[in-house]
Amino acid sequence: MNLLLDEVAVAASRLAEAGVESPRADAELIAAHVHGVARGALHTVPDAAFDPRYWDDVARRASREPLQHITGRAYFRYLELEVGPGVFVPRQETEVMTGWAIEALGEMDIAEPVVADLGTRGRGRPARPAVGRAERRRLRRGGAAHGGPGHAARRRLRERAAGPARRG
Repeated sequence: MNLLLDEVAVAASRLAEAGVESPRADAELIAAHVHGVARGALHTVPDAAFDPRYWDDVARRASREPLQHITGRAYFRYLELEVGPGVFVPRQETEVMTGWAIEALGEMDIAEPVVADLGTRGRGRPARPAVGRAERRRLRRGGAAHGGPGHAARRRLRERAAGPARRG
């Protein structure tokens, strides 16, 4: 054992007492974040390199701040997203719903599917995987991404979304 792993064990106990669902995993992920190593490399951190700021982040997690806000990262499908206060953390249910939407788009016979991501903001962007898949489909078909018939429609949608110029 090394100092960091000893501290992770103590932190896991504190997080469990605070009612955190996955105390050991959270303690390890916070340690990896603070010390700039992968979770599987925690044992390589020398004792002298232990960063006492680890305990600040453990206290944040014990007070039930989302782990993703502490580390600044969340994972959604194949994306690593930046998150923080004021940005929703993607939930597992959203990932399942996005998978369903991607499947539904693939089954539709629509040359230029439109995906609207309503109610999200910040860097989360749950529709991004669906849009990415739809865009790749268009590339294979030689559609809008190559200046095909959907190109002008996409430009008009962007212009409408931007709205009229503000007067002032």
